[in-house]
Amino acid sequence: MPIYHKLGNIPHKRHIQFRKPNGDLYYEQLFGTVGFDGMSTNSYHEQRPTQVKEIRRQYSVAPKIAKSNNIQSYKLRGFEIEPQDDFLESRKIVLTNSDCHIVLAAPRKSTTDYFYKNTDSDEVIFIHKGTGKLRTMLGNLDFKYGDYLVVPRGMIYKMDFDTEDNRLFIVESHSPVYTPKQYRNWFGQLLEHSPFCERDIRRPEELETYNEKGDFVIKVKKKDEIFEMVYASHPFDVIGYDGFNYPYAFSIHDFEPITGRIHLPPPIHQTFETNAFVICSFVPRLYDYHPLSIPAPYNHSNIDADEVLYYVDGDFMSRNDVKPGNISLHPAGIPHGPHPGAAERSIGKKETLELAVMVDTFKPLMVTEDAMGIADDTYFQSWLEE
Repeated sequence: MPIYHKLGNIPHKRHIQFRKPNGDLYYEQLFGTVGFDGMSTNSYHEQRPTQVKEIRRQYSVAPKIAKSNNIQSYKLRGFEIEPQDDFLESRKIVLTNSDCHIVLAAPRKSTTDYFYKNTDSDEVIFIHKGTGKLRTMLGNLDFKYGDYLVVPRGMIYKMDFDTEDNRLFIVESHSPVYTPKQYRNWFGQLLEHSPFCERDIRRPEELETYNEKGDFVIKVKKKDEIFEMVYASHPFDVIGYDGFNYPYAFSIHDFEPITGRIHLPPPIHQTFETNAFVICSFVPRLYDYHPLSIPAPYNHSNIDADEVLYYVDGDFMSRNDVKPGNISLHPAGIPHGPHPGAAERSIGKKETLELAVMVDTFKPLMVTEDAMGIADDTYFQSWLEE
């Protein structure tokens, strides 16, 4: 997110001496993306951030593919993913390609005995159920229902949950996650017609700093494997930082919908983008107001993208028989549209109270074994006329 942010204590220039009260140097770290060409942050540490004592287990968390070439539409019953105590073990990849993983998770417990770092991907964590605190090396963020948590790759973090009833929809992106370029000017500022602005972005405000030595386990994800690494100092030892690369939160409830006289296409709902997919937010909004409008979307062919919709709440007007936590997959290569009767039901309606997250990928998605375990195998027939 291209907003400059500063937290804690930093020297007046980068890459100069910055000393502790006892005269020792703080340890500077450049935390950057896309080589030295992307967004970056300069952080200052009590201890060297490079002290690895031991590498223990190495094990695969790669998805097991059930259908590598898929043209069938599916509905996945997401709430049938069984809760598990551990945050990482609860994460189940249901759809995947070479650009992203789409993940469901129902963790019961906070991460207490390890830290986590995903070096493969930026993570967009949507909070469907649960409240708590995202704790990171660059500060903390409180979260609640409807929040997107955007965690840059390489960020060391923990998830603290207030209760055991938590449901997460996660997108892991192998390329950086940005705000949509059509809503930014050439300086990076969000424009007046953007459905959200910088005031809606919650940046870290609470910086935990620990100057401790010992054995600190960080589970590091690289190339779909977890490495259990033991560091010699606490990873939350940052005393200050500034830059553009840090975790942030945005609530779907702060997304201001764009409406028109006739039905507008999905890009008006766009919230995040990468070079390989987009994420959109469908929120309560007024319907189209042309006297002959049909608020339900028209049939359209998925030629260049797979469409994934995660249903959060409300009555999704273009679908029959969808419930919170369901996921629909409409793959590239075939048309899809409103279910029978949906277009007719939408005529004359003034508003919708639906809430959903959409992911459109430019490469086809593979369906995993975890997805098939919660799949409605007859969903593709749901457009047949009675």
